[in-house]
Amino acid sequence: MIDKQQATGAAVLIVMILFITGVVMIADRISIKKATEHIVAEQAEAEPKRDSLFVFDPNTVSYQELLALGFEKHTAVSLLKYRARGKVFEIAEEFALCYGVTDSMFNALQLYIVIGEQFKAKPIKRDEPKAETLKQLREQRWEEKRAKRVPHPYEPFRIDTVGISYLQTIGFTYRQAEALIEYRDQGEEGIRNMAELSDCWAVSPEMADSLARYVIFPEPKPYGGKVEINSADSATLVKVHGIGPKTAGHIVTYRKLLGGFVSINQLSELKCVTSENFARFSKEICCDSCVFSKIDINFAPASELEYHPYMTRKAINKIIQIRKSKGGWKSFEEIVNDNIFTEVQAKALEPYLHFGEIPLDFFSSEN
Repeated sequence: MIDKQQATGAAVLIVMILFITGVVMIADRISIKKATEHIVAEQAEAEPKRDSLFVFDPNTVSYQELLALGFEKHTAVSLLKYRARGKVFEIAEEFALCYGVTDSMFNALQLYIVIGEQFKAKPIKRDEPKAETLKQLREQRWEEKRAKRVPHPYEPFRIDTVGISYLQTIGFTYRQAEALIEYRDQGEEGIRNMAELSDCWAVSPEMADSLARYVIFPEPKPYGGKVEINSADSATLVKVHGIGPKTAGHIVTYRKLLGGFVSINQLSELKCVTSENFARFSKEICCDSCVFSKIDINFAPASELEYHPYMTRKAINKIIQIRKSKGGWKSFEEIVNDNIFTEVQAKALEPYLHFGEIPLDFFSSEN
């Protein structure tokens, strides 16, 4: 049996053990806190305080100093790489052209930039002016970039096999080059001449002039027979050398307005057909003058007359007015005598008009 004295001693021992354990735990916590505060302080010293401006040379400034000046980490690394590739800042304004240096940042740092003597620009001759301001430097850079975009193909290239990368080197943007390739691949025979090349929206007139000396077009495939322009659709018309997709569309539209062509020379009336282009494709086309429609001038309503390209508003008004009182005409001589058309206009319209027989009750039925 444990007596009372032994129980008291055991209780005192347990209390002492608990006390000593508590003291040790508190001491450990204090030690850990001090160590943590020390680590935080070291990190604070390692990370420089931002926005603390000081004098610096962009040719020798360190990574830590750039961070202290307010630069982001990736921007500071980029600047150091730029300098490692051999860049030397001869004047303070050149620092403003670096990636990540905004106008507001440069304005804040400008007074603190000091270029070392070994890096400063050497004296230049009077006949070689040097830009001394930020604006002049930027204008020079812009002119250099713009000059690079001017097409300068130094050797001939085939338009049927050229790729986007080469087109970019001679002045096309990626989007323009992509559009030109897509336009080329739409037709079965690709782009066959300068007229078709110029039809592409991505090729400006200036670009076409620059490329004319260097573009090699595929050899034209032999085409048997001539294309009859009154029956040919757009797909057939583009097979004619010198007629591109846009020109073919204009030809079909104009043919519909006229009622058909009576001569291939009428194609020269289109604005999109130049004299040089007409001379090129006129040898490959023909015209069936029997394949076109006529308008009955004695009975056609004003809406039908307005549809024809050779009709004028003034002539249509006269036709409607005189037809109400006269009943109509039997020949073009009568129309010319009534001062509706000149002889030249009447000759152009003659294939497209005919004179329907005027019934005896014409005047009674005419409103």
